[in-house]
Amino acid sequence: MTLEVAVAAPFRDRGGSRLGEGEFVVALSLDRDWFTPDQAKRLVDVAVGRGLLTRTDDDLVAEFDPSAVTVPDGFVPDESVLREQSTFERVLSAVVDDGGEKQTAVAAINERQRELGITIEAAAILHARRRGVDVADAAGHVLADLRDDKER
Repeated sequence: MTLEVAVAAPFRDRGGSRLGEGEFVVALSLDRDWFTPDQAKRLVDVAVGRGLLTRTDDDLVAEFDPSAVTVPDGFVPDESVLREQSTFERVLSAVVDDGGEKQTAVAAINERQRELGITIEAAAILHARRRGVDVADAAGHVLADLRDDKER
């Protein structure tokens, strides 16, 4: 996953799982020249939203093992990592990362949505769970959204 690689790089460079937010931004913008400082700050927000990072005081804590992530030689992340992914995109990405084929997964999710008359996000959660992919965070968001819709 490109986002995870971009987030892991500063931690790998410094050999830990905790960095000051400013240090993280400098690592991505000045040291690696991947992003502008504003874009690096946006990356932090996206990574926090995806559960890859947690903010603690002025520090960022990796919620995964950065040393287990390989940063390929010549790797430069695409600016698309700065965009917040929808719940459907996150679940689909998790399925693909787990070895599923994207086109097959989309077809199965669309079929489940049609059969059950549910949202695409709920169908994606069901598909992922059936494949044994852990999407508990996304499932919680989908459930909250469904409850909010029911209350309206």
